[in-house]
Amino acid sequence: MTRARLSGARLYVCTDARRTRGDLADFLDAILVAGVDIVQMRDKSLSEVDERRALAVVKDRCEQHGALWAVNDRVHLALETGAPIVHVGQGDMPVTHVRELLGAEVIIGQSTHSRAQAELAASNPDVDYFALGPIWETPTKPGRPAIGLHVVSDFAEDQASQAKPWFAIGGINAENITEVRGAGATRVVVVRAVTEASNPAAAAQTLRAAVAVGVS
Repeated sequence: MTRARLSGARLYVCTDARRTRGDLADFLDAILVAGVDIVQMRDKSLSEVDERRALAVVKDRCEQHGALWAVNDRVHLALETGAPIVHVGQGDMPVTHVRELLGAEVIIGQSTHSRAQAELAASNPDVDYFALGPIWETPTKPGRPAIGLHVVSDFAEDQASQAKPWFAIGGINAENITEVRGAGATRVVVVRAVTEASNPAAAAQTLRAAVAVGVS
C-alpha cells in the first residue's frame, strides 16, 4: 500500500521545523490539503531531541491526511519513529546497510546528482525512488553545481530507467515548473517554492496541478 502511494506521488516537499514561525502543524495541514503527497523533515540545525519533536508533528499531520512522510539521513530516527520513508544522500549510509537495518517494508530514497548516479539508483534493488538534481543552483544545497535541465530531459527519454519513481529537484518553482514538466519529469521535490511562499497552500496547489498535467 505504501509503495502504491509512492507510485502515485507527484509533489514532494522538504521543510524545516519552522521554528521561527511556530506554525509547523498549521503549515502541514494547509499544504497537505492542497495536494502535497510526501513531506520530508530536513532541518540540519535541529538536535536529535528537537528533531524527534518535529517528526512527531509531521507523522501526526501526514497520517491524518493520508500522506507519506520521510526522515532525512538519520536512519536510527526512522527506525524509532516508524517512518515509512528514509532519504539518504550520496555521502550517507549505503542503501544496502539502510535496508539491512530497516527491513523490506520501509521505502528508501536516494539523492543523485548526475545521470550516472541516477542510473545506478534506478538499477539498485534497495532504492525505491531517487531525486535527480539540482536542476538549478539553490541555496538549499550551497556549493553544489546545477546539473541543468538537459540531464533531466536525457534521463527521462531513457525508458529503461523508468521502472521506479524518480523526482526532479533543485530550484523548481511556479515560474519554471512548466519547463521541468516539458523535460519529462512527472514528479518534483520542492523546498523554498512552498516553504517560503506567502501562501504555501496556493503555491502547493499550483505546483501539483502543473506537474500532473498529462499524467494518467
